[in-house]
Amino acid sequence: MSSPPSEFRRARRPEQVEARRRAILATARETLLERSLAEVSLRELSDRVGLAKSNVLRYFDSREAIFLEVLETEWSSWLDALEGEGEGESGEGAEADGGSGGPYAVEIRFATSVADTLCVRPLLCELISAMAGVLERNISIGFARDFKQRAAAHTDRLAALVRTRLPQLDETAAGHFAGAVFVITAGMWPYVNPTEAVATVTAEMGYPTAAEAFPLQLREGFITHLIGLTARAAS
Repeated sequence: MSSPPSEFRRARRPEQVEARRRAILATARETLLERSLAEVSLRELSDRVGLAKSNVLRYFDSREAIFLEVLETEWSSWLDALEGEGEGESGEGAEADGGSGGPYAVEIRFATSVADTLCVRPLLCELISAMAGVLERNISIGFARDFKQRAAAHTDRLAALVRTRLPQLDETAAGHFAGAVFVITAGMWPYVNPTEAVATVTAEMGYPTAAEAFPLQLREGFITHLIGLTARAAS
């Protein structure tokens, strides 16, 4: 790869710094669409964006901070999509998923929507699964403070959406579900890409593939959790 122009390497004005940051984040996202998080090094990101590693670290604390920024952007985009899924709906008199009625119809439909909009965003699911155990392990306290504040705002946004659709739940219950969405996703996602040996044995045992099982298990996890919160609120 040829060396980038010197003016690219020496950003001085705020708009130049922001342009470098956007370029690094765009490259990180593109790379993660091609390869798993564990396979992407800071050196590879630096090479692909056309900067030395030391220059990349002028704009971000670490490799992990870059991926947390990508996570934050994907998180926000997902919430936009989820809100758009049910514009004009409310928990009052809404039909269940598939148009059928019955107990907990609204809970089933909303939890299914949350799961389905996540399943079509594998990059977000992968980053969620790596957030606490990997990505938050190598960041400064300043970055951690800023990121956790933004993460809390996103969780609050999801909790507010829960209360819009299920007004019988109080803030505590809605917040609990919003947090559980992350925990359940993080716990299930690592099983989506098993080793060849595990995939072979799973098929021999007659189980569905991990990719087939993940959407079903995620829906069931969210539905069960949300129905439990609703039943508890009514007791």
